[in-house]
Amino acid sequence: MGRQGAGLALCIIPMAIDLAAIRRQFPALSETDNGEPRLYFDNPAGTQVPKSVADRVSDCLLHKSANIGGYFRTSQLAGEVADGARAAMADFFNAPSPDEIIFGQNMTSITFHLSRSIGRHLRAGDEIVLSQMDHDANIEPWKLLARDFGLEIRWLPFDTESFEFDLSKLDDILSSRTRLVCVGGASNLTGTINDVETICAKTREAGAWSFIDAVQSAPHIVTDVEEIGCDFFVCSAYKFFGPHQGILWGRKDVLEQLDAYKVRPAPRELPWCFEAGTQSHEGMAGTAAAVDYFAWVGSTMTDTAASAGRRQQICSGLDLLFDYESLLAERLVSGLKSIPGVRIQGISDAAAMHRRVPTVSFVHDRHHSASIAEALARRNIFAWSGHNYALEAARALGIDDSGGAVRIGAVHYNSADEIDGVLNALTDILK
Repeated sequence: MGRQGAGLALCIIPMAIDLAAIRRQFPALSETDNGEPRLYFDNPAGTQVPKSVADRVSDCLLHKSANIGGYFRTSQLAGEVADGARAAMADFFNAPSPDEIIFGQNMTSITFHLSRSIGRHLRAGDEIVLSQMDHDANIEPWKLLARDFGLEIRWLPFDTESFEFDLSKLDDILSSRTRLVCVGGASNLTGTINDVETICAKTREAGAWSFIDAVQSAPHIVTDVEEIGCDFFVCSAYKFFGPHQGILWGRKDVLEQLDAYKVRPAPRELPWCFEAGTQSHEGMAGTAAAVDYFAWVGSTMTDTAASAGRRQQICSGLDLLFDYESLLAERLVSGLKSIPGVRIQGISDAAAMHRRVPTVSFVHDRHHSASIAEALARRNIFAWSGHNYALEAARALGIDDSGGAVRIGAVHYNSADEIDGVLNALTDILK
């Protein structure tokens, strides 16, 4: 899924990262509560947004608020917002055409909506492959589809010691009856980056479609749907510094085979036929601004020239940020290892940080995960606990019945000092 960062020594910080400049883009990072600064480590559930995103959303609501398709100026401006958002996401995904970009409320809603259209191509006895590592948004819609159409579910397990898939097992799972394989780009619980290129290649050889949930990978690593070779690719902008908005890319020749569930007056052409009702144009505007934010990082903090184009700037920016985030992950994992009673639920080898995103989950042998998260919150450190909707992963790891894990999710606007602040707080809480 694009270039992934290499494991680097803990003390080395890429000189091109201007963390102060990055943090100035995010007004929320300067907020305090009763004099205590906020430490945002709830990022896997939703990131903070740069001011440029909020400004673009505000501009759309204040000056471009109308339905699309009219002859008057605000309708034309709203159409330009939608076209601009599709072009931005086509650059973000390296999609062949903006017409393959479909917007919706969020990843979960889009998946439920599209599953109805996919289901019309399936017959009783057909098989869907699901992953034990995935968020429930890429499991339950397909389970319900299987229930309604008499389909068979086959499960791709992961190794609970390495926290990665053994893809040789996928060869035994795929069959002549496989019609769809659904897997995540990265786990929202273990942080593992999955080898979706190989999964999609095997799926294609089996004559099936592949559906990639990239909600957790898109904020961290370069996306290239052409290189991945998938048929569907879906994510949510509020996980990559944008507004609450879902986005799906679908391969055009596959989308054209599907019957869209829509009202009669809605267009029959792509992509509008799959966008039920009036869309959030302000969400589209903010999504385009989030993409432009990555391009800003690439154009100002790497040697990528402005003339290189937005796609190259996005890639350069994400690569730079991933290398930095890998250092944060290594620092966090190393610190957690030193706390007695902590067991990390994910890749913890310092040399393997390039195979995970900086989402780190752990359990403690004496303290309940919810009580740890609550104690962190009292110190104004924001983190989640529980299964985090990764129900099958939590069950496979044997932590579901005991309250799940504490999840600390860093992104590039977090600092090494904030990581140390979390570790110091945990050392005090768990002593």
